[in-house]
Amino acid sequence: MVKPVGTHNPSAASLNMTLRIPAAVKPAVDPRLIASLAAVYLIWSSTYLAMRIVVAELPPLFTASLRYSAAGLVMLAIARRRGAAWPSARQWLRVVPVGALLFLGGNGFVAIAERTVSSGGAAVVCAMMPLWTGVLAAAGGERPSRREWLSLVVGFVGVLVLMGGPSLQGEPAHIALILLAPLCWSLGSILARRHARSDQTDTFLSSAMQMLAGGAVLAAVAMVRGERLPAHASAGSWLALGYLLVFGSLVAFTAYNWLLRNARPVVATSYAYVNPILAVLIGAVVSGEALGVTTLVANVLIVGAVALALGKPRPH
Repeated sequence: MVKPVGTHNPSAASLNMTLRIPAAVKPAVDPRLIASLAAVYLIWSSTYLAMRIVVAELPPLFTASLRYSAAGLVMLAIARRRGAAWPSARQWLRVVPVGALLFLGGNGFVAIAERTVSSGGAAVVCAMMPLWTGVLAAAGGERPSRREWLSLVVGFVGVLVLMGGPSLQGEPAHIALILLAPLCWSLGSILARRHARSDQTDTFLSSAMQMLAGGAVLAAVAMVRGERLPAHASAGSWLALGYLLVFGSLVAFTAYNWLLRNARPVVATSYAYVNPILAVLIGAVVSGEALGVTTLVANVLIVGAVALALGKPRPH
């Protein structure tokens, strides 16, 4: 039975106070999610141009190895300071394929290709990564929907359009590498996500291990290719390499690893919407890269394909 309002009752007063003063409510959106998405959106959009500046004078795989090895050591020190245990030999062996796919295939191939391929064209092709994720999921037994198959077709048409324009002109071997890069990155991301779910490794430690493993693989391939640092290189090349090290590796890749662990796959890969558009604009404004009609059409097709792949179908 509810008591009259005027009744003096301590418990009722407490209830009224509780109703009048709401408890602290958690924010609807995790600020770490916003910060991580901002990092992968903005920073990774600019790394394509920074990478093109680097490889114009410096060896692509050797500098990528320096970049990721240095970043990996910093992340390892942070992880150890946070109390993370030293990784076992089994953990190191498990992370080698991830590091090779992400940093040799996903990043090293782009670095080599950008010696003749524009940064904007490279970014648009790399936007195919979520589409490759759908193909790989199908190969793993997860049958794509009609919407996903349509996205694959639209994305493939976008690449064909881009290949007919100025943004994807370059040596045939470089074009082949840039087409393989998103496939490698997608497969590496899938493996990294599975590892994160199974062993619950510290985010900083996981990032460090992947970078160090990738740096070692990059160094080995660079030695086989006979890459060497030049005696003289411009300050701009070294500054661009420093930007890639600090922002592209330490900041953005750590944010991406956090997203893989804490956000839905659709959210974690949503940077693919933004990166090609910003990268094309940055390349055109900063370095005067070609921005023809075919580039714009291909951008619309590929970003639209990614939107189809990542979007939720409407309930019937």
